[in-house]
Amino acid sequence: MSNHLAYYIVTLVVGGFVGYFLNNFLIKRFGKSVIEDAKQKEKEIIEEAKNVAQRELQKAQKKAKDFRDKEIAEKKNADRELQKRRQELEKQESYLNSRLEKIDSRAENLEKRADSLREKETELEKLRQEAENVVEQQKKELERVAGMTPEQAKEILLKKIEDELQYEIALKVNEAEQKIKTSADRKSREVLATSIQRCATDHTIDPIVTVVELPSEEMKGRIIGREGRNIRAFENLTGVDVIIDDTPEAVVLSSFDPIKREVARVTLENLTLDGRIHPAKIEEMHEKAQKEISLRIKEAGEQTMLALGIQSIHQELVEIVGRLNYRTSYGQNVLQHSIEVANLASNLAAEIGADIQLARRAGLLHDIGKVIESDEGNHAKLGADFAKKYQESAKVVNAIAAHHEDVPFETPEAVLIAAADAISASRRGARSESLEAYIKRLVDLETIAKSFKGVSSAYAIQAGREIRVMVTPEEIDDISAPKVCRDIVKKIESDMEYPGQVKVVLIRETRSVEVAH
Repeated sequence: MSNHLAYYIVTLVVGGFVGYFLNNFLIKRFGKSVIEDAKQKEKEIIEEAKNVAQRELQKAQKKAKDFRDKEIAEKKNADRELQKRRQELEKQESYLNSRLEKIDSRAENLEKRADSLREKETELEKLRQEAENVVEQQKKELERVAGMTPEQAKEILLKKIEDELQYEIALKVNEAEQKIKTSADRKSREVLATSIQRCATDHTIDPIVTVVELPSEEMKGRIIGREGRNIRAFENLTGVDVIIDDTPEAVVLSSFDPIKREVARVTLENLTLDGRIHPAKIEEMHEKAQKEISLRIKEAGEQTMLALGIQSIHQELVEIVGRLNYRTSYGQNVLQHSIEVANLASNLAAEIGADIQLARRAGLLHDIGKVIESDEGNHAKLGADFAKKYQESAKVVNAIAAHHEDVPFETPEAVLIAAADAISASRRGARSESLEAYIKRLVDLETIAKSFKGVSSAYAIQAGREIRVMVTPEEIDDISAPKVCRDIVKKIESDMEYPGQVKVVLIRETRSVEVAH
C-alpha cells in the first residue's frame, strides 16, 4: 500500500513537472510566433499608411500647383485689363486737359475784352457829360446875345425856313425817303446777322470712312478668316468695304452710307469683344447692331424734338428726323443742318413778328426728303408729300416744298425757311471750306515734318491723325532719332490747331546692297 502510494506521489510529481515544462515550452514557442506576426502586420499597416499619406500629399501638392497657376493667369489677365483701362483714362485725361486749356485761354481773352469795353464806356460817359456842359453854355450865350428865349428864336427860324426854302423842303423830303430805305436795308441785315450769331455752330465734313481699333494685330487675321471667308461674309452682309492695311491694330470701314457704316462699326466692335468670328456669328452680331442703331435713330429724333420744343408730331416723322443724323449733304450732317435752319428761321421770325413755332417746325422738317428712298421727284417734293401724309399743316407742307423755290411761297415763314437754308449751307466752314481746311491740315503736317534737317519725306495718313516721317540714316542716327521725333511733336503742338491727337512715327532704315557677278 505504501509502495502504491509512493508510486502515485512520484507519478503525480513527475506529471506536474512535465506539465509545467511542457506548458512553458508551448507558450514560449507559439507566443513568439504570434508576436512576430503582429509585428509584421504592424509594419505592413505602417507602410500602407505611409503610401496612402504620400499619395494624398502628392494630390494636394498638384491641386495647390493648379490653383496657383490659375491664380497667376487670372492676375495677368487682370493686369492687362487694368493697363488697358489706364491707357484709356490717360487718353481721356489728355483730351480733357487740352480742352480745359483752350477754354481757360478763351475766358482770359473775354475778360480782357470786357475790361477794355468798361474803360471805353467810362471814357464815353465822361465825353458825353462834357458835351452836355458845352451845349448848355452855348445855349446860355446865344440867349444873352440874341436877347430872346429859345422858343422865340425857334419860331422865327421856322417861319423864315417855311417862307424862303420851300424847294429845299422838297429836297429834304426826298432825302428822308432815301434814308428810310437805307435804314430798312440796314435793319434787314442786322436781323440776319443777329439771327445767325444766336445759333452759330461749328460744322466739319463728315467722313466716308470709319477707323475701328482692334485689341491686337492678330485680330486682323481672324477678321479675314480662312481663305478670306469671314471678310467676304462681313462685306456682303453689311454692304461696307473693309480695308486692312499696315496700320497697327486698326482696320478701316469705307462706305458712302453712314447708317451702313455705323452698323458695320458696331458689328465689328462686338465681334472683336466676343472673340468668335465666323459667318454665323457675323450674321448674329449684324442683326444685333441693326437693332441698336434703330434704337439710336429713334432716340436722336426724340432728343431733337425735346431740344427744340416741338410737340404733337407723328412718330414716323420723329424716326425720319433721327435718320437725318446718319445722312450728309456735301459733307454736312443733315440733322445738324436742319437744327440750325430751325433755329435760324425761328430767330428771323421773332425779329419780323412771324410765327416762331411754325418756322421752327418747318425748318426742322425741310430736308426730311433726303432720307426717303424714292425715284419720284426731288427731296423737297418728297418731304412735302411725306409731311402731308402724316397730317402736318398746309403751311409746313408749303415751306418744305418751296425751300428751293420749286413752288411759290404761300407764307412769310416759307420765305424764312428758304433764307435760313441758304445761310446754313453757304456760310463759312459749313461745307466746301471744311474740305479745304482738311487738306490744308494734311499739307501743314507734312510741311512741318519736312522742315527738320535729315527728313527725306513725310506722309500724313489716317485723316491727319498720324504722320509717318522717313529720315536719312546718314544724317540721323538711332540715338538722335527719338529727339527729332519729339521735336516734330512739339512743333505740331505749337504751330497747329487740330482735333484729337496726332501720332508721329519716325522711320530710319538702312540697307546694304551688293551685286554678285
